[in-house]
Amino acid sequence: MSFLHQALIFLTAAVVSVPLFKRLGLGSVLGYLAAGLVIGPWGIKLVSDVENILHFSELGVVLLLFLIGLELRPARLWELRRSVFGLGGAQVVGTGVLLAAVGFGLGLPLPTALIAGLGLSLSSTAFALQLLAEKNELTTDHGQAAFGILLFQDLAVIPLLALLPFLGESPEPRPQGASGWLHAVQVVGVLAAVVLGGRYVLRPVLRRVAALHTQELFTATALLVVVGTALLVSQVGLSMALGAFLAGVLLADSEFRHELEADIEPFKGLLLGLFFIAVGMSVNLGLLVRSPLLVVGLVLGLVLLKALVLFVLGRRVFHATSPAMSLAICISQGGEFAFVLFSLAVGFQVMERELADLLVVVVSLSMAVTPVLYALYDKGLRPRLRRVNTRAFDVSPEQDQPVIIAGLGRVGQVVARVLRARRIGFTALDIDAEHIDFLKKLGNTSVHYGDASRLDLLRAARAHKARVFVLAIDDVEASVRTAETVRQHFPHLILFARARNRQHAYRLLGLGVTHIMRETYAGSLELTADVLQALGLSFSQSKDSVERFRAHDEELLLSAYQHQGDAEKLAAMADQARKELEQLFAKDEQEKPV
Repeated sequence: MSFLHQALIFLTAAVVSVPLFKRLGLGSVLGYLAAGLVIGPWGIKLVSDVENILHFSELGVVLLLFLIGLELRPARLWELRRSVFGLGGAQVVGTGVLLAAVGFGLGLPLPTALIAGLGLSLSSTAFALQLLAEKNELTTDHGQAAFGILLFQDLAVIPLLALLPFLGESPEPRPQGASGWLHAVQVVGVLAAVVLGGRYVLRPVLRRVAALHTQELFTATALLVVVGTALLVSQVGLSMALGAFLAGVLLADSEFRHELEADIEPFKGLLLGLFFIAVGMSVNLGLLVRSPLLVVGLVLGLVLLKALVLFVLGRRVFHATSPAMSLAICISQGGEFAFVLFSLAVGFQVMERELADLLVVVVSLSMAVTPVLYALYDKGLRPRLRRVNTRAFDVSPEQDQPVIIAGLGRVGQVVARVLRARRIGFTALDIDAEHIDFLKKLGNTSVHYGDASRLDLLRAARAHKARVFVLAIDDVEASVRTAETVRQHFPHLILFARARNRQHAYRLLGLGVTHIMRETYAGSLELTADVLQALGLSFSQSKDSVERFRAHDEELLLSAYQHQGDAEKLAAMADQARKELEQLFAKDEQEKPV
């Protein structure tokens, strides 16, 4: 079969299956897996060369890790060291020992049980990160923890490969002496070459290529950097994905970061989809047909045991159920490196071929199970965990504070930090219990859980003794409810409110709130002033123009509030306001001294 025929089959399978599975809420990963099962050797047999396709498509995982590295500056990577070595080490050791103990208890020889347990303790970087990316959860606490664990697992590949010759018999005679030391020196040398080359060679090269202004050449250079680094690192037994990740980290601070992301993203998406299809094709359904109970039992046992270990570790780190459960489910599957490890274990006579084939099927099916479990958890259990709170509120200030802040999101946190810096006391309220618990563990004793629209909570927060109320709640309905309660029961409070948009501002105005800050409005005016200066206006001219616009827009906001239900009237007022503003600017130009 020609390359074009295969490409047509893969593209058709992806275009048909992925939208269907996404519409069902199961995600694209499971769609790719299902497509692979259908077109593979155990389906309608349109494609049979699974192994070569799997090796080629692993480039998608390499590109994925490179892009993730671009998002992580070295300083940020250093901040993740506890997640990487603390959580990651505990997960691999804990899960590996437990799985090895189960295997040994089932009658496997100790070396075989050890390699099987440690190999199954590794999770799928491609599956987990793609799943978290689809849910926009890579930057959450559990997303960062999952990334740290996966990164440690990539590092753990090195000692696992080194362990095989000691547990079995090498298929090829190895020279005696200091070969182990020589390999260690080679590893250090290659890593040093990647670090120094990324810092002192790659950037000048990319500058020269960019100066040619040939887009396809820059794209080719970007791919050359990723593939070349991955292959160089793989020559000394390290993971190709680890090498690509390291290259990405070294270029994270460069001026080409966004250009590299834009160029590589399409290749990453296509090749990663091909990788998932190849995994689906590689599942030996014959074993499942012959021993369904054994295979299903092993898959469920693997997923449940890994999830249990991860949940326990997550609870110790997050002190909350929801993020610990999210972490446990998203990386509870087996990993693609198990395919390589078990194949090498057969070569070193550490593992029987039949057992290796069985474990490969278990790992593949565990990958397929993960998106389903996460979808069920996301729709069923997670909302309940977020709703379950055993306390109505926990406010019990020891003394009266002049300021109450409702909502500790982006706006509320800035206000709180400035007040703390000025040593001005405040009581902060937020409805997110886990967020509050986390802030309290950092020593923020002035933050409390509770719904700020509740009158009993505001009384417990001693609102009657405060002078200023900062309404920074993100949710529009909750913000309006809180404003109603404050205006009705604590009219003495000076209320400063954050409005998400003009309609939100209208509703707050209707409640008598006069100090309103429209979200992004102040920043937009500041940006406009900078634009005017860049176009040649002086600082005073740009500032005056922006202040005139601000005053005019505030007047328009107040007058338009009276006619907010009349679309024609609002359009006429906006047009009239624009003409008046133009006349004001034109008059200023005429009166400007020569």
